[in-house]
Amino acid sequence: MVNLPKKLEQKLEKRRLENALRVLPEAQQLIDFSSNDYLGFAKKKEFSKQALNLLENLNLPENGASGSRLLTGNHRLYGKLENLLAFYHKSASALVFNSGYDANIGFFEAVPQKGDFIFYDELVHASIRDGIKMSNAKAYKFKHNAIGDLTEGIERSRNALDMNGEVYVVTESVFSMDGDSPNLKALSDFCTAHGYYLVVDEAHATGIFGEGKDLVCQLGIEEQVFARIITFGKALGNHGAAILGSDALKTYLVNFARSLIYTTALSPHALASILTAYSYLKKGSENERRKLQKNIEFFKNQAKLLGLSEDFIESNSAIHCIIIPGNEKVKQVSNKLQKEGFNVKPILSPTVKKGQERLRFCLHAYNTTEEISKVLSTTRNLIK
Repeated sequence: MVNLPKKLEQKLEKRRLENALRVLPEAQQLIDFSSNDYLGFAKKKEFSKQALNLLENLNLPENGASGSRLLTGNHRLYGKLENLLAFYHKSASALVFNSGYDANIGFFEAVPQKGDFIFYDELVHASIRDGIKMSNAKAYKFKHNAIGDLTEGIERSRNALDMNGEVYVVTESVFSMDGDSPNLKALSDFCTAHGYYLVVDEAHATGIFGEGKDLVCQLGIEEQVFARIITFGKALGNHGAAILGSDALKTYLVNFARSLIYTTALSPHALASILTAYSYLKKGSENERRKLQKNIEFFKNQAKLLGLSEDFIESNSAIHCIIIPGNEKVKQVSNKLQKEGFNVKPILSPTVKKGQERLRFCLHAYNTTEEISKVLSTTRNLIK
């Protein structure tokens, strides 16, 4: 076997010395405070049977798509799903991608052009950053959830703005590492007033906010947002993503988004699973969403009673993070929680800034109040 190049070994060794080396964990039977399965859809056994029934009823026995969507892979479940997504999320059109990562790199690599400008929140997801790196547009970050800093950044760049250049403003509706949200209404009003193109990643809001839709729908600003990225791997319990926008945007992406054009399409079974989840989301998910909201409120109240509120980042979503600086320290606390039976993951640098390492608690509709009380009291005993 050929050895790893020396430069790569040095990078791995640096990670080891920083106690930040990533490894693939084995599945454990612990109480779930880690997964993105917020509504418990990934655990619903009946969904698998319903997806198979849908495939049988439509006479779609194929195991795979057999090619990209522009070749042989655009089977008829794509049209069915994209029409449903556009209607359900109140968008002119929807275009399905294989993952949220594919959707983000496809969009940002293809849409902003040379001479354009991208202003993005400093805490946006890595997939957005990677897509921006692939773009020919100039990119600048602004302070987290700070419209004032965004405004100042655009003003500072005004002399460099091409008269024909467009401005894209990028944020998330729920941030994956903090669990907080921007003032999307104010941000959309700002972009509308100045003719900027607002792009919102809804990965951690899809299926939860807006009566099971997303935060943009909850706020009623669908017409003000240029593009939304929704994903099916979180609350929907599946895999894949879609970009919501105008018919013209969809046509453009079909022609220029390389992560769509040059990859094998999702299988019929994958789309049948997503359709099954959406069918339940539309008709029967109110109970799960209500349970999740109650658990979020209970978690916050318990944290306050235990004197932990000031240690947590303010959040009204299913994601709650407590800052414990230092990779070594936060990993120690996480390991002790796992020994107590709780799956609570540490978020290490360089995923977050050094000094901002944290424990990340993901709440679910199926967590019990007893589990929430115990994980918080155990956490307090470990860090206080």
